[in-house]
Amino acid sequence: MFKKILIANRGEIAVRIIRACKEMGIKTVAVFSEADREALHVQLADEAVCIGPAKARDSYLNMENIISATVLTGAEAIHPGFGFLSENSKFARLCEDCNITFIGPSAESIEMMGNKSKAREIMIKAGVPVVPGSEGRVETIEDAINISQEIGFPVMIKASAGGGGRGIRIVRGLEELKKAFETAKNEAKNAFGDDSMYIEKFVENPKHIEFQILADSYGNTLYLGERDCSMQRRNQKIIEEAPSALMNHKLRKKMGEVAVRAAKAVNYKNAGTIEFLLDKNGDFYFIEMNTRIQVEHPVTEMITGIDLIKEQINIAAGKRLNFSQEDVVLEGHAIECRINAEDVENDFRPSPGKIEFLHFPGGNGVRIDSAIYQGYTIPPTYDSMIAKLIVHGKDRNEAIQRMKRALEEFVIEGVKTNIDLHYRLLGEEEFLEGNYDTGYLMRILHR
Repeated sequence: MFKKILIANRGEIAVRIIRACKEMGIKTVAVFSEADREALHVQLADEAVCIGPAKARDSYLNMENIISATVLTGAEAIHPGFGFLSENSKFARLCEDCNITFIGPSAESIEMMGNKSKAREIMIKAGVPVVPGSEGRVETIEDAINISQEIGFPVMIKASAGGGGRGIRIVRGLEELKKAFETAKNEAKNAFGDDSMYIEKFVENPKHIEFQILADSYGNTLYLGERDCSMQRRNQKIIEEAPSALMNHKLRKKMGEVAVRAAKAVNYKNAGTIEFLLDKNGDFYFIEMNTRIQVEHPVTEMITGIDLIKEQINIAAGKRLNFSQEDVVLEGHAIECRINAEDVENDFRPSPGKIEFLHFPGGNGVRIDSAIYQGYTIPPTYDSMIAKLIVHGKDRNEAIQRMKRALEEFVIEGVKTNIDLHYRLLGEEEFLEGNYDTGYLMRILHR
């Protein structure tokens, strides 16, 4: 087992990883930008190294500085968390070249699944159902027109290297296609440095269902149930729950086994997530694989009792999974609300600033993953998510009531947040019935 791990991230996920390491008796190294000198992860780690200025490209995306900090402190492994370098195959390969363990999949697996058009080709060959669309990247507007007419409108133009809802356009007719194709390409080029695109049939009002998988180096690949991530704003998740209210045992088993097949198709090791669209007829389609730990991993932990960060570390250290698929039992129901520092009434504009007063909720079945504290100043430089509120109940109804109670107790003063929006959503009839889809949130926001 590793003696020391460097966490190449910030915020709540860095704190989450440090806590897991402490429980495993592993020393930790935090890295931080100049804007994060007072951050909680810096204070909790055994050591901390400044790796650059506030901008992410100069610090949390600075591979050379992160590798140097790892060598300097004698850490044997790097946990990338999510975002930043977590799905960067160049960084994973650089770690390997420097004899540092990357706590995640191989660079080859990241490359295969990170490029969405390439992943699509691999899944088709593996017999995994995919949304009808282009077999690979779409190079020209002429190709885009031909493919769109072949599969029929509406279609989705998507960036091959995309993520976070960027580089995506929904096109409902030929007259919109050229402009949407060009703007999506430009957005992808600016966001990811890669303007390659692909096209899929747009599945109207689907459920976004993802399956958590774990895979060790000994051929054991398991699925840990599903998460319903359909509550989204502009393709970004806001509320996640596990299990899905509309899932049955037969469909879960079928989708889980397909998720395992997808992971094995790229010789995947470590924790990952296979994402599907589920339509109203019960048909499902692979959309992408996230080759890292997910923001919403806590809901899976709450219903399985499995610590996914510890499992990641164990797998990276060469250990075998010590449980089988039959041992994975889903108990109760869990919900996660992403708490963002944003002005909901002003088009969700980020709301950085100093937290003047803070009160976290507590009680049975309530968990907070966060790196904020009273007096902390949220920098304007990074993502607006400042906390994750997770609850567990014996069933979905208890989980909803517990989440509402916890949201009532959650007080943050000094910045604007989306806490009130979460409370409203949990009282909506469609949510209470579990009958909401990926377009639901945007529809009710415009009522």
